[in-house]
Amino acid sequence: MRLTKLLTVASFAFCLASLCQCRYTPDWASLDSRPLPAWYDQSKIGIFIHWGVFSVPSYHSEWFWWYWQGTDKQKDVVNFMKQNYPPGFTYADFAPKFKATFFNPDQWAELFDSAGAKYVVFTSKHHEGYCNWDTAYSFNWNSKQVGPNRDLVADLAAAIRKRPGLRFGLYHSLYEWFNPLYQNDQRSQFKTRDFVLSKTMPELYELVNRFKPDVVWSDGDWDAPAEYWNSTGFLAWLYNDSPVNDSVVTNDRWGKGVMCNHGGYYTCQDRYNPGILQPHKWENCMTLDKLSWGYRRDARLADYLTPQELLSTLATTISCGGNLLVNVGPTADGTIDPVMEERLRQLGSWLRTNGDAVYNSTPWTRQNDTATSGVWYTQRAGSVYAFLLTWPANDRLLLGSVAMATNVTLLGHPKRPAFSATPKGLSVALPSLDGTGLRWAWVLRLDGVKPPKTAERPRIFEPMPNREFDRL
Repeated sequence: MRLTKLLTVASFAFCLASLCQCRYTPDWASLDSRPLPAWYDQSKIGIFIHWGVFSVPSYHSEWFWWYWQGTDKQKDVVNFMKQNYPPGFTYADFAPKFKATFFNPDQWAELFDSAGAKYVVFTSKHHEGYCNWDTAYSFNWNSKQVGPNRDLVADLAAAIRKRPGLRFGLYHSLYEWFNPLYQNDQRSQFKTRDFVLSKTMPELYELVNRFKPDVVWSDGDWDAPAEYWNSTGFLAWLYNDSPVNDSVVTNDRWGKGVMCNHGGYYTCQDRYNPGILQPHKWENCMTLDKLSWGYRRDARLADYLTPQELLSTLATTISCGGNLLVNVGPTADGTIDPVMEERLRQLGSWLRTNGDAVYNSTPWTRQNDTATSGVWYTQRAGSVYAFLLTWPANDRLLLGSVAMATNVTLLGHPKRPAFSATPKGLSVALPSLDGTGLRWAWVLRLDGVKPPKTAERPRIFEPMPNREFDRL
């Protein structure tokens, strides 16, 4: 028995060392042993894109169809349809209006690159079932045959891959609200699998083989178990024999009860931001529009994250070991709202000054400071980075999680701060920001750092609450 265990450990170590010249079997124990490709953790920031037929009504959220005609009807959505569309109008009648008239994938790619993102995750199909690519498995309900009359996935993939610093990924919903095959399987309590065999799995294999995504972002998994979806079978093929078997990363939404337990990296819930270091790699998928993932015509300026809120989310996420996936919802015409564009360019501008604290960083021994709220830490290449989400009064800062340092630098500032060790921590006298253009959030690089000998409990972080109504 002991020899068997030793052989198992040795085999697993070999797989890690060879970055998986081993083969994975279709079970979670084997699949979860696959090392996450290093590029993903190093990237830190991605762009999420929710775009589909729901972008035509562009009201309430991307769950518009469900809230209009599903079992969770929302009064405002039902009234919206009564007041603005004639009797007999169907959701399918929106599809010809999804024109993508001004969609310029090269402009999108430039924007995402300028934002400092390292990967892009595009909605190939949401729960409405409409496919944004030319597919053999969704007749007359795809972007090639109705609406834009073009393969949107292919066009964006080509544009993204012209940018050496960007990787391309795909979001795909396992289920479809009103597909009769899925509804039949649901009525059988998922004892039949006609929808999976004829729709979901053929789509996934087609997407991977055609577009070779570096991210497969699964969703719509919560009704049925992973056995119904054959998730482990697909993932075993993806990791063993697919054209992206070495580079691809996956999330954790592969069946009822799987999320936050199995998969490549964990999402756990929408806007997941736990505020403490996690033992498994995770991702905070969140939106610039606080109320929706898809575009809303009636959104107000206050509904969008400010630059400060966006950077606060970034700092709290990566300090605790997560990646940040920032969602935008384009219009039906294929443009990105100027407010969203501005936020992304502001993020990119900030990262060009402070990116050393973000990319390729790892969590430090402390995530947030024990003495001063709004201070979060990362480390990279022997330096510790302190993110200041609020500029301190009188330009004086106390870092209770740092006992001493040999050098302190304010990134992007020509003058170095004065600093000294005190019994309460490192005291820093910050230089004036006048004329520097530094704003929203600030980063100190600390060299030669020593933390306090006593492990003090950091201040409690309260993340933005998740909202049930705006599930992806």
